[in-house]
Amino acid sequence: MPEQTPARERVLSAYEDLLINEGPRGATLDAVTALAGVSKGGLLYHFKNKEALATGILDRLRVLAAADLERMRTDAEGPARFLVRTSVYVDSGLDRALIAAVRLAQANDAAASELLQRIHRDWFNLILDEVGDQAIARAIMLLGDGLYYNEGLPGGWPQGEDSPTSGSVEELLEVVDLLKSQAAAKHA
Repeated sequence: MPEQTPARERVLSAYEDLLINEGPRGATLDAVTALAGVSKGGLLYHFKNKEALATGILDRLRVLAAADLERMRTDAEGPARFLVRTSVYVDSGLDRALIAAVRLAQANDAAASELLQRIHRDWFNLILDEVGDQAIARAIMLLGDGLYYNEGLPGGWPQGEDSPTSGSVEELLEVVDLLKSQAAAKHA
């Protein structure tokens, strides 16, 4: 018999799902309880209010982002290639937590904005350490950001085969390699 997901995690995942699909206004406590399959008392036992739910989402993101940053730091191909290679939305826990935090930040949640900026800065710093050139590190970051936006966020560019933004991640990794070689040549 499979283990049931603990109520706290079901509540947090329901809130995350509602943030992603309905935004902060649609992520009411009543909607969370209905989606999580818990009573209002069960929700309030774990999270006393929406602010506590938001803190739970941000805590989840901190843990997932720290693990991602460590994978990025230790990746055999280097941080720049890791970032671009993994900038395709796959509905992972990290993807979902990032989108939920973006939705909170869009609703003026200062803690969400600060955490998203810190995560982005940590990624940038790893790439900068690798390539040694601020402009090239920024270009690689923007390449990853653009790929993520194009692949996963609503309103991205058209996804058709004839779209100017269609193509394989491998092609973009070749661009990363060119940028890295340019940085090396620039600082040689």
